[in-house]
Amino acid sequence: MEPVVHLRDAVALLGRFPALAGIDLEVRRGEVVLLRGPNGAGKTTVLRVCAGLVPVVRGEAVVLGHDLRHDPRPVRRRVGLLGHATGLFDDLTVADNVAFWGRAYRARRAEVEAALDAVGLSGRLRDVPVARLSAGQRRRTSIACLLARRPELWLLDEPHAGLDHDARDLLDDLVRRAVAQGATVLMSSHELDRAAALADRTVELAAGTAVGGPAAPPAPEGRPAPVAEVGHVA
Repeated sequence: MEPVVHLRDAVALLGRFPALAGIDLEVRRGEVVLLRGPNGAGKTTVLRVCAGLVPVVRGEAVVLGHDLRHDPRPVRRRVGLLGHATGLFDDLTVADNVAFWGRAYRARRAEVEAALDAVGLSGRLRDVPVARLSAGQRRRTSIACLLARRPELWLLDEPHAGLDHDARDLLDDLVRRAVAQGATVLMSSHELDRAAALADRTVELAAGTAVGGPAAPPAPEGRPAPVAEVGHVA
């Protein structure tokens, strides 16, 4: 079966700086893969590359069957990126923000309402402008926008940041439910215990030069997820 994510000797530049300097990574359908590494290791860049937002200038980069080097636009409708920037409109209400992003990806009204309900925003908060929300409520709104888009590939950058304990448990449940329904998840997190409990395997990113080959296969049931170091990542 064709992998959902296939990066081979992929190089991505931020300006003239090689944010990725030759990474190998494959993610199979239905996997939850955790990217681990220090600040500057390239975790966020990998996620943004897979979202079609950072161009790959050398090597192979194929996501959901689309060659990102030649035309990244088709993949953008099939992935959902939960990043540091929320992409929310402060002057719109919670419900209007989720409806906006849902319509952009052809979500039905019922799917928008289901997304609001799934993150506990279907009550009084639905009509509150985003500018008046707490950081945790804004994060919930961003998660609802992702749910409304129904992505095949979830790209989660520090997904638990800003959430309280109950909301973190809720997000974990949503990830597991999405995977059970056929989604694939690639995530980065500094909350390693929580994120590793979700992941089938962990991929270590290292700065500078190559320290290993492609990511290892998932661990057999009942054994710890393997750690595979991949490079060259700057």
